Amino acid sequence: MTMKLSTDPSAATLLPIAKKEGISTVWDRHRAMQPQCGFGQLGVCCRICWKGPCRIDPFGDGPQRGICGADADTIVARNVIRMIAAGAAGHSEHGRHVALALQGVAEGRLPAYQIRDEVKLRAVAAKLDICTEGQDIPAIAAAVAKATLEDFQNQDHDAPCNWIEATLTKKRLERLQALHVLPHNIDAVITQIMGRTLVGCDADPVNLILGGIKGALADFDGMCLAIELSDALFGTPSPVITAANLGVIKPDAVNIAVHGHNPLLSEVVCEVAGQMDEEARKAGAKDGINIVGICCTGNEVMVRHGIPLAANYLSQELALVTGAVDAMVVDVQCIMPSVSEIGACFHTAVITTMAENKIPGATHVDFKEETALENARRIVATAIEAYKRRDPRRVNIPDFKQTAIVGFGVESVVGALATLNAEDPLQPLIENIANGNIRGIALFAGCNSTQVAQDSSFVTMAKKLAANNVLMLATGCGAGSFAKHGLMTQEATLEYAGDSLKAVMTAIGTSAGLNGPLPLVLHMGSCVDNSRAVQVAVAVADKLGVDLDQLPLVASAPEAMSEKAVAIGTWSVALGIPTHLGTMPQVTGSAKVTELLTQTAKDLLGGYFLVELDPNLAADKLLEVIEERRKGLGI
Repeated sequence: MTMKLSTDPSAATLLPIAKKEGISTVWDRHRAMQPQCGFGQLGVCCRICWKGPCRIDPFGDGPQRGICGADADTIVARNVIRMIAAGAAGHSEHGRHVALALQGVAEGRLPAYQIRDEVKLRAVAAKLDICTEGQDIPAIAAAVAKATLEDFQNQDHDAPCNWIEATLTKKRLERLQALHVLPHNIDAVITQIMGRTLVGCDADPVNLILGGIKGALADFDGMCLAIELSDALFGTPSPVITAANLGVIKPDAVNIAVHGHNPLLSEVVCEVAGQMDEEARKAGAKDGINIVGICCTGNEVMVRHGIPLAANYLSQELALVTGAVDAMVVDVQCIMPSVSEIGACFHTAVITTMAENKIPGATHVDFKEETALENARRIVATAIEAYKRRDPRRVNIPDFKQTAIVGFGVESVVGALATLNAEDPLQPLIENIANGNIRGIALFAGCNSTQVAQDSSFVTMAKKLAANNVLMLATGCGAGSFAKHGLMTQEATLEYAGDSLKAVMTAIGTSAGLNGPLPLVLHMGSCVDNSRAVQVAVAVADKLGVDLDQLPLVASAPEAMSEKAVAIGTWSVALGIPTHLGTMPQVTGSAKVTELLTQTAKDLLGGYFLVELDPNLAADKLLEVIEERRKGLGI
């Protein structure tokens, strides 16, 4: 029964305990919600004014227009681009937060932070065409922050955002410019989407979707800047060996789970935890303080510091059911409001930290960059106090964890390739794609969803693609799935990779000093880190003199759920990448919007959505796409 809900072995251990304790989990609430609203699933329910809600009869016997006259095409298009705007807002606000922190560091106002990767900062400045000659690090940081914040302020509609202009191929920029979908200002584009979807505004589904694509590209811009500036501030990821799944929680330690997406607080919590470790031992925790990660804050500290990942999205409540998490520290995005109620069933302090993200029942520590050290000390002290209240009789930590080799940013991928060809690092990758040793590249992204048995589609697809010699990258909760199931190991490469892929991964890994192959799936970071994979693809495309839509490159979100995934998937399509969805998008109530996203987009952009709920069939279809792209390149 549990396997129908989750293939994570920890769930099989903890769900019966949750049931026995009377604790409702995400799967219980999903079951209680059945049957779910069919109109909502089709996207034909409109709630944007109080004349409604209105809904279109999908069978044609009832109303075909809402009270204002909007038909299914207009309603579906409005609904989906509002989702894109929400996703773009989440990522870009994250990026703005990091950019302002960089500006604060440049001005010497934030003692808790410093530039940890000066080389990366200089590389970012060069990418943004900022002259650094004779400039010291604070001056460079100030210039980079200023150029970045212009992407939230520029009022010239004909001047694209600095980051997107610096990131994509020239051919792709020209194609997007011709469609008038290049964003000039992240905030303005998001505002435009909300404005044009008001009652009585844009009713043309094609025009609406083009506006949504522009919003999705604003999302891409926000992700690029968030990641690159985070690397400069906190360090650029490099390969590190760590572990994943709930077995990383320690029975004799003060366990602090960092959860959400924004690294600004979690980085300081990790640092302060080391300083306060002795206090935890004095409180009786013989193993001191143990930081574990959940969701993408977990991925951020995992790829930079090797902090083990306890859970991805659907397992966040189960971390609390172990009875051994003393504090769950949350920032923004993908945090279930239920965590405060479940934490209250145990001794766990659930701590919110962002003024715009609070949860009833949680303790709130108002995080500010200026007081980050003080805030972090209060959080760690709260966790130590909570540990003293822990009931050892209620501790149930599943004995499941897997080794994971993580931290494959662009620099580390290129660095590993450089051990084979120092003068031309990309050449070994290109040669192996051209000769067919690597048939193509697949980027796995996205969330978990209760519509799918947790992690099952990720694992099924990865094993099939690997056997067919497809190189795989992963981010976000997809990366968490692979890490928990042991697919980020050298052993997985030896067991599941096809012969030619295995030989390539072994040659690169051995040359890079890993004493064996690269892991089967390369962990690139959190969901904002999807832009890292695009950087690799752009570098390859530029070297070959082609555009992204000619490469044997595909993307997949087999368990997509969030509005952020809608935004990411849409910019992936806009960049020319065929993008698989393994959950049904809420657009099928409009034949016109469905056609736009799955067929017309191919002509306009080169990329398109491919919907297939069966993971085996989905892998087959992606393999067909890869072969089609290879044929187009004549390889």
